[in-house]
Amino acid sequence: MSKNSGKNPFSHLANDFPASVVVFLVAVPLCLGIALASGAPLFSGIISGVVGGIVVSAISKSSLGVSGPAAGLAVIVLSALTELGSFEVFLLAVVFAGVIQILLGIAKAGIIGYYFPSSVIKGMLTGIGIIIILKQIPHAFGYDAIPPGDLEFQQSDGHTTFSELYYMLQSIQPNIVIISLISLGILILWEQSFMKKLPVAKIVQGPLVVVILGILFNLAFKNIPGFQLNADHLVSIPVAGSISEFWSQFTFPDFSQITNKDVYIVAITLAVVASLETLLSVEATDKLDPQKRITPTNRELIAQGVGNITAGMIGGLPVTQVIVRSSANIQSGGKTRLSSFMHGIMILLSAMFIPAILNMIPLASLAAILIVVGFKLAKPATFRQMYKQGKSEFLPFIITVLGIIFTDLLVGISLGLVSGIMYILWNNYRVPYHFDYHDYVVGQPIKIQLSEDVSFLNKAGIMNTLNHLPENSEVIIDASRANNIHVDILEIIHDFGKTAVSRNIKMELIGFNGDKKKNPVDNFRKVVKKH
Repeated sequence: MSKNSGKNPFSHLANDFPASVVVFLVAVPLCLGIALASGAPLFSGIISGVVGGIVVSAISKSSLGVSGPAAGLAVIVLSALTELGSFEVFLLAVVFAGVIQILLGIAKAGIIGYYFPSSVIKGMLTGIGIIIILKQIPHAFGYDAIPPGDLEFQQSDGHTTFSELYYMLQSIQPNIVIISLISLGILILWEQSFMKKLPVAKIVQGPLVVVILGILFNLAFKNIPGFQLNADHLVSIPVAGSISEFWSQFTFPDFSQITNKDVYIVAITLAVVASLETLLSVEATDKLDPQKRITPTNRELIAQGVGNITAGMIGGLPVTQVIVRSSANIQSGGKTRLSSFMHGIMILLSAMFIPAILNMIPLASLAAILIVVGFKLAKPATFRQMYKQGKSEFLPFIITVLGIIFTDLLVGISLGLVSGIMYILWNNYRVPYHFDYHDYVVGQPIKIQLSEDVSFLNKAGIMNTLNHLPENSEVIIDASRANNIHVDILEIIHDFGKTAVSRNIKMELIGFNGDKKKNPVDNFRKVVKKH
C-alpha cells in the first residue's frame, strides 16, 4: 500500500474505488479481446482478469500496477494451442510457467528490468499511447471489426492499424459518433481545473459518467429508427443462465501430459516473455506514479508466478502486469493496490450477476475513455522533452515508438534497446581515449590519454587511431587515469609496438603497471620494448 496509508488499507478508498471502476470498464473488453485474439475460450480472459486483480494484487507490492491477460502474449498463446493440441494441455504449461516465475523471483532475477534505459521506457509508454488512440478511433466512429485486445500493427483479421482507418471511413455510424463526441466532451470537461475543484467531480469520475450515459444512449436509441446499436457495437460478456452454469465454465489442466516435453518448452517461453513484459510495465508504472514509489521486482515476479499457477489451474490465460490498465488506474486517480484488487472483484461479480447490464455498454464509450488515456501517455510535450535531451536519448525513444506502432510491443522495445546499445558502442568507438587529430603539430609528440575503463568494446576505436598515426612521429599512450584495461587492448598496443618500428614511430607508455591496473600482463612494458 501507499506509505501514507499506514495500516488501514481503505485510507484512500475515495480515490481507489472510482479508479477501480474505470480500470474494470477498460479491462473487461480487453480481457475478452485478448482471449479472442489468442484463440482461447472467451471466459478464459475473464478468469485472468479476476486472477490478475485479486490474486496478484494481494501478493504484489506494486501500488498502482494492474495485472491481467496481455496482448503481447496472444501470438504465443495462439501458436501454443496449435502445438499442444488442446486448451487443457496449454493450461498445464501456464501452471509450470508460474512455477518458473516464482523461481526467477527467488533467484533475484527482477533486477533485469533496471537495465532498460529511461528513453526506451518512455518510448514504450508513448508508443502504447499512440497505438491505443489509433486502435480506438475506428470504435469511436462505429467500425468495430477490430478485436478489442489486438494491439499489433498486423492484425489478426489481415488488416493493419492504418488500413482500419480507411475501412472506418466506409462504415461511419452517426449514432456511434454522437456517443463518442459527447463522451470525449465529458472527459475533457472533467480534466479542466474548475471541474476538479467541484466536490461532485472528486467523487464521480468522468469515465463513470461516460459509461452511464453510454448505457442511457443505448436504451434511448432503441426507440429511434436507424439509430439502434447492434451487438457488434456493445461489450460482450458470456452470459450464464445460473450460478451453477457460471462455475461450469471453469476448465482444469490435463496433468496426464506432465511428461510432454513440449509443455515445458511452452512454459519456459511464457515465463520469460511474461516476466519481461511485467518488469517493463513495473518500470513504466513506477515512472508514472505521482509519488514515485519503487516496486520490489523480485516480489512482483513471485506474485505473477502465483497468479499464473492460479490461472492455469482454473482455466485462465497467462497474466502479466499490463501498462494499459496500470496507466488507466493512475490517470483515474488510483492511490494504492486496493484499486487493482477491487477491479478484480468487480470483474468476478459482474460476470456472475450482471453480464446483461455490462453488455449494454457501447464500445464507443470505452473508446473515448481509452483515447484520453492514450493521449495522456503520448503527450506532445514528451516528444519535445526527449528531443531537447539530445540524440542519445531521442533516437532510442523515437525508434521504440515507431517500432511499437509498426510491429508490436516486444519488437518495438527490442529495437529501441538495440538502438540504445548501438549508440553506446558508437560512443565507445569514439571516446575510449582522448586524441584530437586536428591538434597534431608536426614534430610534437602525440599523446593518447586512455579513459578510466577501457574495455574490449573500445578495440575498433583504438585500432583506428593507432593505424592512422603519421609516420616518423612520436606517440605517448598514457594509462595513468585508467582503472582497468582489457587484455584485448593490451594486445592491440603490443601489436602496434611491432609495426611502429617499420613506420619509424617512437612509442612511449605511461602508467602500464600490471599490479596497479590489475591486468594479467605484468611485464607488458618490457614485452613491447623488446619489439
